[in-house]
Amino acid sequence: MRIQQLTYLETIVKTGSINEAAKRLYLTQPSLSSAIKDLEQEMGIQILLRSKLGVTLTNDGREFMVYARQVLDQVRLLEGRYAKQPLRKQAFSVSAQHYAFVVHAFVDLLKTVQADEYHFTLRETETRNILSDLTSFKSELGILYLNSFNRQVMQKLFREQDLVFTPLFTAKPHVFVGRQNPLTQKKVVTLADLTAYPYLSYEQGDNHSFYFSEEILSTLDRQKTIQVSDRATIFNLMVGLNGYTISSGIISSQLNDDKIVAIPLAVDDAMTLGWLKHRQIELSPLAQAYLTMLKAHIRGYGFTIIGDAPSH
Repeated sequence: MRIQQLTYLETIVKTGSINEAAKRLYLTQPSLSSAIKDLEQEMGIQILLRSKLGVTLTNDGREFMVYARQVLDQVRLLEGRYAKQPLRKQAFSVSAQHYAFVVHAFVDLLKTVQADEYHFTLRETETRNILSDLTSFKSELGILYLNSFNRQVMQKLFREQDLVFTPLFTAKPHVFVGRQNPLTQKKVVTLADLTAYPYLSYEQGDNHSFYFSEEILSTLDRQKTIQVSDRATIFNLMVGLNGYTISSGIISSQLNDDKIVAIPLAVDDAMTLGWLKHRQIELSPLAQAYLTMLKAHIRGYGFTIIGDAPSH
């Protein structure tokens, strides 16, 4: 096994394509494929699954990459110390459902970075993509919710994909509507109150399952439904069409949410929001710092972090 082979493999995993990796590495595709096959033969495992759509890591490959990245990180540290080569630029990625506190913490983290170069990624994405981003190591952290409806299915998926869920806080469901919506006259709304209004939800792709929905009560039959892909659009439709969605109740005026109102929803349910990571990954200092900032924002909205000692 050579360090060069690990570097080749890392590039293939990042690009998801042997052809694209070969271009970046200035190699021919056959020579790159041969180098990886030699590595697989030497290690006695299949590292990559190859298809017409590209390449993905096998289960053995994912585990191998955990150790490979540790080796590459140590090599780059040595190069930075003794070969006078610059250290790898700081990198961090988080994949999440659409929550304001996720964005706030991400901004705060970036403000602390003093490096001249960095590569940070925030993916507000479909629920299924959060899991795949973690298992493919595209993201270090994932943020999503569990409730009584999706918990059993999601936890089964977590176990199958070697992911660990840590709860952050529990929120009661709220309805988000525009400030001009007649529902703002109510202190609490019922499901019956919502019947006449368009229901807004985040799309979950072609393989949609109700268990992946970002909104609770997703299986209810509704007369008017609109699916969107981003938070700005969903807020515009709340204002422009008197639409509504169901979420945690956290509204952020800093993110232009001042035209939106959160109203408690009279249902016997709760959302447990938390973070995910791959079991085999130890959190980087950046990920740990991000979680600290995330918890600070959550507390700032008046929620108690699960596991916090009670105040006296």
